[in-house]
Amino acid sequence: MNKLPLAKRVQILSMLCEGSSMRSISRVADVSINTVSKLLVDAGRACATFHDDTVRGVTSKRIQCDEIWSFTYAKAKNVAAAKAAPEEAGDTWTWTALDADSKLIVSWLVGGRDSEYAMAFMGDLRSRLANRVQLTTDGHRAYLEAVEGAFGGDIDYAMLVKLYGAAAESFKGRYSPAECIGARKDRVEGNPDKAHVSTSYVERQNLTMRMHMRRFTRLTNAFSKKFENHVHMVALYTVWYNFVKMHKTLRMTPAMAAGVTDRLWSMEDVAALVEAAAPKAGKRGPYKKTPI
Repeated sequence: MNKLPLAKRVQILSMLCEGSSMRSISRVADVSINTVSKLLVDAGRACATFHDDTVRGVTSKRIQCDEIWSFTYAKAKNVAAAKAAPEEAGDTWTWTALDADSKLIVSWLVGGRDSEYAMAFMGDLRSRLANRVQLTTDGHRAYLEAVEGAFGGDIDYAMLVKLYGAAAESFKGRYSPAECIGARKDRVEGNPDKAHVSTSYVERQNLTMRMHMRRFTRLTNAFSKKFENHVHMVALYTVWYNFVKMHKTLRMTPAMAAGVTDRLWSMEDVAALVEAAAPKAGKRGPYKKTPI
């Protein structure tokens, strides 16, 4: 069985995290599209396991949460007319929880935007924190029950509810939302500091996510055809963002700033992570002819 050289695997993983499409990577790296897809799947599985095991016991002061939209196979309005659309076709939401100080992505979840996913997301976030935090979310009402169920009263929680004006007649039907004319800070639980009730950092991270994953790019023909590959790409991106990407303001990676690691990772380390998680080939047994 042929094995890609380390330099080639690093090139493919780096291009995946720098916003290149899988087909463009196939052309530039001179490998088949199936090779790129296979490496993405392996990397996604390894990175998801690594994040789940490593990002634990995080000491934080302020956590910001948000959801970022994308779609799988077809947009929700087109799913009914799409041929052989899979069950998960349509809107795909990625929930992210960011530490406001270290910029570490503490938790993420891909799926729907309903209360069931909200509860799963908040439950996972709670399991990764080592102390009481101040939490800020947007005005999505699914958070209310989810935060209560995960944290109870052991949290200082506020919602930042954005207020929008009426959309101009010329903008109706377009992607651009109505103009934001203000925001309201609503205390929900505990005693949150209003000066730090904000979702600015996590929204900025969501922009980075859109820029660095081709399948998130708005108003283009880029999208995820498979839900599983979408999840694998988010898992790879999260490890790259937390451990490899230097934050300009912090002058270190978010994982270093949060104390999760004491060194700067490279994409070679991520490739080694994937290699370590790959099943090891065993010795071949004697050949046995299948009875007819």
